[in-house]
Amino acid sequence: MSGIIIIGAGQAGSSLAVKLKALGFEGSVTLLGDEPVAPYQRPPLSKKYLLGEMALDRLYLRPPKFYAEQGIDLRLNTFVDAINAKKKTVLIGNETLSYEQLALTTGSTPRRLPAKIGGELNGVFSVRSLADVDAMQSAFNKGGHVLIIGGGYIGLEAAAVAAAKGLKVTLVEMAERILQRVACVETSNYFRDLHQNRGVKILEGIGLEQLTGESHVNGAILSNGKTLDIDFAIVGVGVMPGTALAEAAGLVQNNGIETDSWGRTSAPDIWAAGDCASFPFQGRQIRLESVPNAIDQAEVVACNMLGAEQGYKATPWFWSDQYDVKLQIAGLNVGYTDVVVRDANTARSHWYYKSDKLLAVDAMNDPRAYMVAKRLIEAGKTGDPKIVADPQSELKDLLRG
Repeated sequence: MSGIIIIGAGQAGSSLAVKLKALGFEGSVTLLGDEPVAPYQRPPLSKKYLLGEMALDRLYLRPPKFYAEQGIDLRLNTFVDAINAKKKTVLIGNETLSYEQLALTTGSTPRRLPAKIGGELNGVFSVRSLADVDAMQSAFNKGGHVLIIGGGYIGLEAAAVAAAKGLKVTLVEMAERILQRVACVETSNYFRDLHQNRGVKILEGIGLEQLTGESHVNGAILSNGKTLDIDFAIVGVGVMPGTALAEAAGLVQNNGIETDSWGRTSAPDIWAAGDCASFPFQGRQIRLESVPNAIDQAEVVACNMLGAEQGYKATPWFWSDQYDVKLQIAGLNVGYTDVVVRDANTARSHWYYKSDKLLAVDAMNDPRAYMVAKRLIEAGKTGDPKIVADPQSELKDLLRG
């Protein structure tokens, strides 16, 4: 067996390639990336790297020379034009590569503002790639005014960095509250207070009508008619799965590239993993945008490409760092009916229940609550809400029940 091509050199693509070699695969592994740098961590980009607390060499998932040493043909600055699923080929400019098996780890791309409202002005940034963050570094001058569009975790993390660097920060969220799509009211309230106490101005229920400026952004008109003078803007309004190649090749789409529990797509010998892929989870097809999922799913796909026939069992977990708060999330809160708050001074957690079933937890500076909840969710157990709500109780007792 020979000839595995992986399109996408992010966390999932790198993990898949490395796992193939760790499993003893002796055929060729070609890892195609469209960025000019070796695979790197994305989460620190909007945190420690933007703050100047992490150097570039620490971002790399592995030293660049590692891939050649492992027999992985890492090709950077490589843009794939098309996939021919019938001929089992990949087109790169004038070059055609044949594969026996193909893995799509094409990640996700940030949603951008339309050009007609100023989305293409200089000084309007997204937070996704190393190039994005490098481009905005010079704008983070103390005393400058940044407008952040979007009150999700990416926008809030950018706001935290900007505030920490001494900028004036205004954040607009068109929904009724920040984090509305992903968290309960209690978590939204917690992070609103956290940011406002650091001087961030948060405007909820207010959208952006127009960014203004000749070539470089210098102002904003909001949906309530108010105007702002700004020095730059950061857009954090979500991401879209990277499905263009897969769609053009005729692969079935369903909230991303549809896969089965093994990671197989609708086309023979084509697999998918990471942010771009959706998979079966508790009776529905979901897609997880997280580092743990990218690694775990990619490694399962690597095993299955070599014949393991192993189903992927997701254990969703996420994290976010803002100021001195580490948020850890375990599980998925979709369909929750009740939220139980555990408030233990500097440690706080919000437990999501559907009737009497524990679905998820948001833990703020509370690693104990996070670990206990994660183990309960993985085991299909439910912690007694009365014990959870009592900050004097011992959470570990829930694991013995």
